[in-house]
Amino acid sequence: MQRESMEFDVVVVGAGPAGLSCAIRLAQQAQESNQELMICVVEKGSEVGAHILSGAVFEPRALNELIPDWKERGAPLKTEVTGDEIMLFKNAEKATKLPGFMVPKTFHNKGNYITSMGNVCRWLAEQAEQLGVEIFPGFPAADIIVEDGRVAGIITGDMGLDSKGEQKPGFEPGMELRAKYTVFAEGCRGHLGKRLQQQFNLAEGKSPQHYAIGFKEIWDIPADQHQPGLVVHTTGWPLADEASGGGYLYHAEDGQVYVGLIVDLNYSNPYLNPFGEFQKFKTHPEIAKTLKDGKRVTYGARAITKGGFYALPKMTFAGGVLVGCNAGTLNFAKIKGNHTAMKSGMIAAESIFAALQNTDTPAELPDFAERFEKSWLYEELYCSRNFGPAVHKFGTILGGAYNTIDQNLFGGKLPFTIKDENTDHGQMRKANECKPLEYPKPDNKLTFDRLSSVFLSNTNHEEDQPCHLQLKDSSIPLKVNLPEYAEPAQRYCPAGVYEVVEENGEAVFKINAQNCIHCKTCDIKDPSQNITWVTPEGTGGPNYPNM
Repeated sequence: MQRESMEFDVVVVGAGPAGLSCAIRLAQQAQESNQELMICVVEKGSEVGAHILSGAVFEPRALNELIPDWKERGAPLKTEVTGDEIMLFKNAEKATKLPGFMVPKTFHNKGNYITSMGNVCRWLAEQAEQLGVEIFPGFPAADIIVEDGRVAGIITGDMGLDSKGEQKPGFEPGMELRAKYTVFAEGCRGHLGKRLQQQFNLAEGKSPQHYAIGFKEIWDIPADQHQPGLVVHTTGWPLADEASGGGYLYHAEDGQVYVGLIVDLNYSNPYLNPFGEFQKFKTHPEIAKTLKDGKRVTYGARAITKGGFYALPKMTFAGGVLVGCNAGTLNFAKIKGNHTAMKSGMIAAESIFAALQNTDTPAELPDFAERFEKSWLYEELYCSRNFGPAVHKFGTILGGAYNTIDQNLFGGKLPFTIKDENTDHGQMRKANECKPLEYPKPDNKLTFDRLSSVFLSNTNHEEDQPCHLQLKDSSIPLKVNLPEYAEPAQRYCPAGVYEVVEENGEAVFKINAQNCIHCKTCDIKDPSQNITWVTPEGTGGPNYPNM
């Protein structure tokens, strides 16, 4: 099959905070040195920001470095944090506000902003384009070009294949986008990043990566319930017995609040339903009093890379680099990954630009590791290295106490090494060892079902296309996962993609791929590691307006 080919100096995969920051910093350096640099960013979403989902309380540290006059340029950071509250939910009714000395100082948000990262990325894309960066939304990076052991670019997805992989009328093959360096900024559990880590042994000697699933809804609420700039984080119920994680409630601008729950994916009970836990969370009086008489506007969910320092893979390889959440640069001690993702992209840009000055372009970026280790990003991740493992090992209360002492009194530099060497999927216990969990029916006021929620995410896929949720062995869901684990895909998926239904008196494992909101949870949590997420046809997936 003949493919068209285009040549660039740098191709960036993913128009999120990391990818766009990388492209901007590259273009800035080219402009400063009066050089011409061909930079291309490909984005699988229908537009920049369509697939971006983040809490988000945004720390502007990296943005201050990248675009110091961002306020004058109209960056969508309008609501500065005015207050922090940390609540311990003891049960479904009671809560206690934790005093400041019991809270890790990394949770304090003075100087940060409540914002939509989707809108921030749209604004960053405008800044990139003004510098001459080419951005192609609706073009998923489907494959990697590897020549002589070096990444030489990517291939975008074919358009116009039917569910059997046969060409439909109007079929268009994907294009080869070739580059001297390719930056993989796909976000959490990027499917090409996953392959690169395996192909180049980038995770060798590292702790297993760890993940959570994060839910988010935006609500319009009555003015007298709205406190712009207030940030509320919670721990405890409903996750206290079955999983670790926590909730959040951010009062944004224009009478809106962002409400969500983060559920660590190392939970063991296959009957746990993270979506159901999120719905329960909203019924707690401390959350319900803010949402009462409000209207839910948008829903989404996304996996979060949270393994931290010890799980960071080697980020460079011949011809490319992993950045942002594709590498795992989130600082879980702050519950923030946007500023760290941006900084990782900026470091990559500076290393790539330096390498491009050589007449014989080095195969692997020679100074990236040194630049990274000298940066505040490295310092942040190092000082929070034990945060997640401590919670996993000692539980929320004791782990939280350790982290408070470590962060508040020792700046994250207690001389201990705490690691979690277990895989998230490997923590799943057999169904016969666990108690089934019941979840109340939605009331359609505070709590809702998955399908009506997916509707609010504006998710759409062309139905007659190859399934992008690939099973290595189609027999495993019914022969292994169903009898041993009660097929947990029916519950851990936040979009109702997976079902076990009866057809003609027989159980059938059904994949409703058109519902997929690209969260990647199935790729992570399937106990048999039988599901591989790959890119669907271009523009497929959610279309988040301002998440």
